[in-house]
Amino acid sequence: MSTQPRVARPRADAVPGPAPHPASLPVPRPVPEVEVTSDLVRRLLRDQHPDLADLPLQRASAGWDNELWRLGPSLAVRLPVRAVAAPLAEHEQRWLPVLGPRLAVATPVPVRLGRPGAGYPWVWSVVPWFDGTVAAATDVTGRTAWAAQLAAAFVALHRPADPAAPTSTYRGVPLADRARVLRPRIAALEVPERDALVARWDALVAAPVWDGPAVWLHGDPHPANLLVADGRLAALLDFGDVTSGDPASDLSTAWLTFDPHGRALFRRHVNAGSGWDDAMWQRAHAWAIAMAAVMLAHPEDHPLLAQVGRHAVAQVLGEPDPAHAD
Repeated sequence: MSTQPRVARPRADAVPGPAPHPASLPVPRPVPEVEVTSDLVRRLLRDQHPDLADLPLQRASAGWDNELWRLGPSLAVRLPVRAVAAPLAEHEQRWLPVLGPRLAVATPVPVRLGRPGAGYPWVWSVVPWFDGTVAAATDVTGRTAWAAQLAAAFVALHRPADPAAPTSTYRGVPLADRARVLRPRIAALEVPERDALVARWDALVAAPVWDGPAVWLHGDPHPANLLVADGRLAALLDFGDVTSGDPASDLSTAWLTFDPHGRALFRRHVNAGSGWDDAMWQRAHAWAIAMAAVMLAHPEDHPLLAQVGRHAVAQVLGEPDPAHAD
């Protein structure tokens, strides 16, 4: 059996047809382009970090862009599985050592850096392993207990970004820049609330644009990227989408993560530290709809994310006033 990573290729029997307009396309199903095996991970470790190569190794999770392998009791190996995610791994390696120490919560700052090798084409990292449970798998009513912690982390993170900070066309940008793609995706959702979501999106997308400086953003702070333990926020995970821009896209987690009580507490603590106006929260409300549309795109592949999406739908439609205040 070959020990080289298996690269996914298009099916030979695929028949091309008329190309749909890009704005009408659903969120594409992410397909791993490299098969990561325990043998591959061990060969990378032996070649580049031999002192870690014989630690116990076990696959921990596989996301859209990365796989995580637990390494011994306190480490993990994080490897991109798609070319589009490779630059994001580089962003984590460069910027997490800068941003992580600013936050009053643990983050997976890389402790070792990996380079391409053993047939694997991209950079990879050895990161700390954190014990706990992803917030998405916990009861939503219990999340209020750490809403203030998450707010404090965002207040610390959402500071003017370095001029060399990554930028994104998907996060932190004006809503109008994404409306051409996102509105058709929302309208295509197979959920009974679809028409109400479109109407809510249309009401929110015209919110005043962000006119402040670009600030640092986590980029993907949904509750599957929040780790909790003993009733507290234990870690803020997955900075692959770290970027800069309007903090409203990060603040969408208010609807993705919390119920009304937790959301009010989160918002109150964020406002106390940052002083955002109602327009910020209107944009965040709209971003929550956009995030929910992505999470509901492939429920059979990612049931936990679909659960987050369904929760977000209920939360955004549970607030009839787009400028909902505390």
